[in-house]
Amino acid sequence: MTIQRTHPARGRGEAAITVRGLRRSYRGRPAVDGLDLDVRTGEILALLGPNGAGKTTTTEILEGHRSRDAGEVDVLGCDPASAGVRWRARIGIVLQESADVSGLTVRESLRHFACYYPRPRDVDELIEAVGLTDRRGTRAGALSGGQRRRLDVALGIVGRPELLFLDEPTTGFDPQARRRFWSLIASLRDAGTTILLTTHYLDEAEHLANRVAVIRDGRIVDVDSPERLGGRHLARAVLRWRDAEGTHTVESAEPTADVARLAARYGGEVPELTVTRPSLEDVYLDLIGAA
Repeated sequence: MTIQRTHPARGRGEAAITVRGLRRSYRGRPAVDGLDLDVRTGEILALLGPNGAGKTTTTEILEGHRSRDAGEVDVLGCDPASAGVRWRARIGIVLQESADVSGLTVRESLRHFACYYPRPRDVDELIEAVGLTDRRGTRAGALSGGQRRRLDVALGIVGRPELLFLDEPTTGFDPQARRRFWSLIASLRDAGTTILLTTHYLDEAEHLANRVAVIRDGRIVDVDSPERLGGRHLARAVLRWRDAEGTHTVESAEPTADVARLAARYGGEVPELTVTRPSLEDVYLDLIGAA
């Protein structure tokens, strides 16, 4: 499935979101505590963190739905706290729980919400793009979970947003539905949409995100590509194999050379050989201080 580019793109690499020193407290307790963050135009940035780390508060401030106590926030060149209707038409939001449109058909829902935007997408083209062509006349309440989530995304992008906020978009999906949904999100990015994704699925972040930001105690503790987060690319590899003498485990800074030496020793295949580095989950748990 393909989403065509339908709005002038800001230069890739420019900041779509810039946050400096963001703070927000509730009853004297900081939920966001001096957070700094940049989201580049045209990328998917996954915001990861445990419950209570400040993800929701941060995202709601960026969306203009919550006030802040301190800090500087720039989203698409505007301060969300004072941005007007034109700015809101440039962003799209897909929440965990969507508006109740269960009594409307897929097409009726999109036609209704399209009226709120100055340059909405063509409804029928959008229905086809999100894979709901054969469900266009089905009431939203009768859709499967995956189909309803596709409708949620369609509602979020019907106004041609430059920036899309996705909050836990595949919670409850089966593996096949998640993979299909990932294809849709990647298509949006390829069409020039900047996406801020919050998710608890680390494989989702690794598959989709250009960069990952980890938030802990209201602050960003690291931002990098999934492959480099937390120095993951520099970690020593673990070689493990098994022969007649038992299981052998070796840490290696040069796994390719060590595998070649092992292959020469065994005269070919190394029995039951595995080569592993820390997974994204390993690095994430280390960054948030989890056991």
